[in-house]
Amino acid sequence: MKIRQFFYGSDNLAYLLCSNREAMAIDGGAVDAIMDYVRAHDLTLKRVTNTHNHGDHTTGTRRLVERSGADYLDHRQFADGETIDLDGRAVTVRRTPGHTMDSVTFVAGGVMVTGDTLFNGTVGNCFSGDLRAFYDSIRRLMAYPATTRIYAGHDYVAASLAFARHLTPHNHAIDAYAARYDNTHVVSTLADEMAVNPYLRFNDPEMIALLESRGLPTGDEYQRWEGIMSLE
Repeated sequence: MKIRQFFYGSDNLAYLLCSNREAMAIDGGAVDAIMDYVRAHDLTLKRVTNTHNHGDHTTGTRRLVERSGADYLDHRQFADGETIDLDGRAVTVRRTPGHTMDSVTFVAGGVMVTGDTLFNGTVGNCFSGDLRAFYDSIRRLMAYPATTRIYAGHDYVAASLAFARHLTPHNHAIDAYAARYDNTHVVSTLADEMAVNPYLRFNDPEMIALLESRGLPTGDEYQRWEGIMSLE
């Protein structure tokens, strides 16, 4: 399974998952670039779907379907763990509510397309208001192998690393992460996120000490998650 990343808008990221001669578009706002790539590589765009229903992610969906004849898959109808066949390869859908209640993540071939649930260096805003669901979703994604590559819905890396440095100025892993950052191909591994992303470090002694210094409860994982989500 191959993945291709496309930029559109100010910082949005669209994706094609490709298996042999078939492709699936996810959050396909870069309509012209996606169609050009499909034609240039002799692919058939078979399916079009989204990670969640925010307009900046669904903006290209209808046009891609109309121009390609692809099947539209409504992300809101997927069951957790459901698989999508893409030319004999499986794409697994994980329901990851939190940013929105309809958010999903697509997992295939060692990559995750996470939308606005998990970014490179941070997590999305909890627009759903359900912090417990968001915590459960992040925990679900953290269970994947450390080598899993994270492809998110936006490039927020610069601001995310600045905030991580603000919270944990002595974390030298942030410098290594920044050195690997490529603004033409935005990706990190789950191991990178566990070392740098404050919102995945709720069991790290450095983050626990920070929470305690702010007078926030640290008795269990969920309390620590809530505390980190409240930090400024």
